[in-house]
Amino acid sequence: MLNITNNIVHCEDDIRSLQAPLRNRLAQWHISARNLFLLLLALFLVFLFLPWTQNIQATGKVTTLRPEHRPQTIHATIAGRVEKWYVVEGQKVRAGDTIVFLSEVKADYFDPALVQRVGNQVLAKESAITSYDNKVSALESQIAAMERELINKVAQIANKIRQAELKIESDQAGVTQAKVDVQIAKRQFDGIKNLYDKGLKSLTELEEKKAKLQESEAKMVSAENKLASSQNDLEIYKTELQLTQNEYANKIAKTQSDKFSTISEKFDAQASVNKLRIERENYSRRNSFYHILAPQDGYIVQAITPGIGEIVKEGDPVVSILPSDYELAVEMYIRPMDLPLISTGRQVRFLFDGWPAFFFSGWPGISLGTFAGRVVAIDRNISTNGKFRVLIAPDKNEQPWPDALQVGGGAKGIALLKNVPLWYELWRILNGFPPDLYQDDASGKDPKGEGLAPKAPIKKTK
Repeated sequence: MLNITNNIVHCEDDIRSLQAPLRNRLAQWHISARNLFLLLLALFLVFLFLPWTQNIQATGKVTTLRPEHRPQTIHATIAGRVEKWYVVEGQKVRAGDTIVFLSEVKADYFDPALVQRVGNQVLAKESAITSYDNKVSALESQIAAMERELINKVAQIANKIRQAELKIESDQAGVTQAKVDVQIAKRQFDGIKNLYDKGLKSLTELEEKKAKLQESEAKMVSAENKLASSQNDLEIYKTELQLTQNEYANKIAKTQSDKFSTISEKFDAQASVNKLRIERENYSRRNSFYHILAPQDGYIVQAITPGIGEIVKEGDPVVSILPSDYELAVEMYIRPMDLPLISTGRQVRFLFDGWPAFFFSGWPGISLGTFAGRVVAIDRNISTNGKFRVLIAPDKNEQPWPDALQVGGGAKGIALLKNVPLWYELWRILNGFPPDLYQDDASGKDPKGEGLAPKAPIKKTK
């Protein structure tokens, strides 16, 4: 072995001739196991570099996309007693079909002709309003007549005032003439008296002039009295004019007050009519609430208040109904730490309860029995269970969901995220890191160029 001699030692031949090496030699299956282990190790190394689709898993249940298509409970609008059922559980009904009939339980509505009687009250009040209108018209005519009469009275008194003023002017002229006559008579009397004192005139002539002077003075006093009487008549006519205007103003004001009072009573009657009309309409609507109708096409799920003769209060549930025409969706709840990874339009794969499926979470392409959906809405506030609710609608570009799905069934959702090597996913899980966050670009691929499923044109619901 050290090449220090030319002697050749045939070790292999010597070893083959020995029994111990033959007994301690590895068996053939040990060699196969070693080769198999090396092969598995190589496969595992290759397996580590295979692509893996990151995902978020959550449980949910089947629901409907629109709120009005979800199962609903029909409540009693009014209090009543169940008299008759028109449906059975599981029966299909159409919108407007009668489900149950209720009878009245409140004494205020026992009268079967209540609507008609209130209608008669409305007619009576409307007739009263017509009477008030006629009274207002009569009062307006009375006011117009008094105004015309006032105008005539004022014109008549104005004529009297004018006559009195003219008479005063005539009497003033008479007084002036009487004063002139007195002056003339006094001057003649003075002249005769001077002549009488000189003995040129007789006593008879003097007495005549004195009598004439006294007569002129009497005429002057009479003219002055007549003038004063005419002036007094003028003042009386002016006072009469003022009194007439005041009298008719009071009459017109009183009539206007009666008119406004009538208008006020008319408005009160109109308010009463409106109130009675509201009551009549309420009573009429209440009559329609005795029959509980189906709000839309659907199936009767459960009679919550069964039996005949049971009393229901206002707002009590009577029956639950499931709409027959609806579009399925799934609502699932995700953890707050996974919320940033979910966005509108994100694809989600589902495994539905009762539907056979073979699913690989990291390789959705080779999974069987799964169905695709797209996120259409994410709640803005957290739910009572400490998670956020996400609403997913069917992906119209993928296989349609099974027709056998029913509202309320369970579903397991897997939100597909980024494609990464398997070794990276194992390293992430061992370190407790969340899945990678990324944003889709307009082409529908992630920043590394790894393909994503195309987005369906689904509008986000509010």
